[in-house]
Formats: sequence, C-alpha cells, structure tokens
Amino acid sequence: MLNRILPVLTILIAIVAFWYAMAIHMNAPWQNTLNTRANLENVPVTEFAQQTWAQAKPVLPAPHQVFSEIWSATVAMDLTSKRSLAYHSWITLSATLLGFAFGTVLGVLLAVAIIHNDATDRSLMPWIIASQTIPILAVAPMIVVGLGAVGLTGMIPKALISMYLSFFPVVVGMVKGLRSPENIQLDLMRTYDANSWQVFWKLRWPAAMPFLFASMKVGIAISLIGAVVAELSNAAGGGLGVRLLTGSYNGQTVQIWAALFLAAGIAAVLVALVGSAEKYVNARMGARA
Repeated sequence: MLNRILPVLTILIAIVAFWYAMAIHMNAPWQNTLNTRANLENVPVTEFAQQTWAQAKPVLPAPHQVFSEIWSATVAMDLTSKRSLAYHSWITLSATLLGFAFGTVLGVLLAVAIIHNDATDRSLMPWIIASQTIPILAVAPMIVVGLGAVGLTGMIPKALISMYLSFFPVVVGMVKGLRSPENIQLDLMRTYDANSWQVFWKLRWPAAMPFLFASMKVGIAISLIGAVVAELSNAAGGGLGVRLLTGSYNGQTVQIWAALFLAAGIAAVLVALVGSAEKYVNARMGARA
C-alpha cells in the first residue's frame, strides 16, 4: 500500500510547492504596488510571501485560498443558496448525467446500425467524424439560442450539448468493439446455425464491453465539459460555468479556481463510477480482473 501511496504523495507535494512558488512570482508585482502605496519598505521575504498568498484578487490564488473558498461556498453555506458551489455543481451534474445518458444510447444505436448495414457505415460515419471538427464554443450558443426560441430552456439545451460531445467516443469505441470478434469466431457461430441476433448478443456484444466502458470514461468526462460550455452561453440557468463566467467578469480568480477544482473533482468521481460499473459488469460476465 505504501509503495502505491508514496509516489502519488510525492507528486502532489511537488505540485503544491510549485503552485505556491508560482503564486509568489505572479502576485509579486501587484503586492509591490500595494506595499509602495502603504509606504512599506524592506518587507522580509517570508512576510512578503504571505502577503502574496493572501491577496483578495490575486493573479494566481494560493492552494489554501482555493480550498478555503470551496469549503466556505459548500459546507459552510446553505446548499440551496444560489451563491453555493454545491447548488451550481448539482445543476452542472444533472445536465452532465442527462447528456451522457443521451449520448451513450445514441452512440450505441448508431454503432449497431453501422456494423449491420454497409450503406449506413458509408453514409453516417463521415458525418459523425465531421461533426466533431466543429468547435463546441461555436455550436453551443447556436443550440442554446435556437432551442430557447422554440421554448426549450433550462437543462435540455445543456444536455444536448453534452450529448453532442459524448456520443462520438461511444460510437467509435462500440464500432471497433462490435467488429473485434475474429472471423474464426464468426465462422464458429455460423456452424452452430446462429442467426444475426444470436451472433450479436452472444459474441459481438460481450466482445464490445471493454471498448464500451473505455469510451464511456471519455464520454462522461467530456459531457461535463459540454455542460460547462453550455452554461457559459446561458448565465441565467446557473451551474459551474456561470460561476466561472461571473468570476471572470468580477476578477474573482479564487472563485474561478474553486469552480474549476469542483468540476475536475466531479469528473474524477464520475469516471471512477464508470470504472466501478465496468468491474461489476466484468465480474458478472466472468471476465478476469
């Protein structure tokens, strides 16, 4: 256990130390200005460092400032308050999960259609690939505004943008997974007089499971990115993207970093949950760990 934890702790300590050093470097010019205005001269190095780590609107907030903001805006605040990061995290999480569910179902259905129909493969696959070359920052406002014009607001536009990003890795992974059985395995199924449905359910689908879960891990992470980007286009709906936007408008870098860390933490938990689901399914299917 110690051999697994020690390398992680070493890297973590190195990152935090580098972060504190960069906070001094990046906040020093403004701190020098503040000290000059206050007629403070010959400030000791240790005190100067502490000053750079305690600025109200630093260029780069220190780690303890970020985690203090996360604590005060979540645990120490009413969860239903619109100033609570927990409230905004739930809005982003809801849109992420709904969009991920839509994207996974759509990706699997498209993959099944592609492997069973050559015309679908030739006609759909190029469009699926081309769809991902369009920057999401350009698509998101058009979707939010367009759906808002027909009365669809709130979570649905954000979920559709999450779906737009998450279906691609699922469809690509599932196509590869469903095509992964070798010819000799397909020939064996034919010798058993298996029909198309039996070949799919008893051979292709189990073979595609590792590809599906690998794709889902990518898909759920970028679903969260899609939800945050969608929130940037609709500040009235709330969410971590709105917190990033308002923090940017007001120069509240501590608020921005706190929202970023919460988004990263949510993504890590969601990926871990998909990994746990993968282990459960593998165990039920009798696969080796």
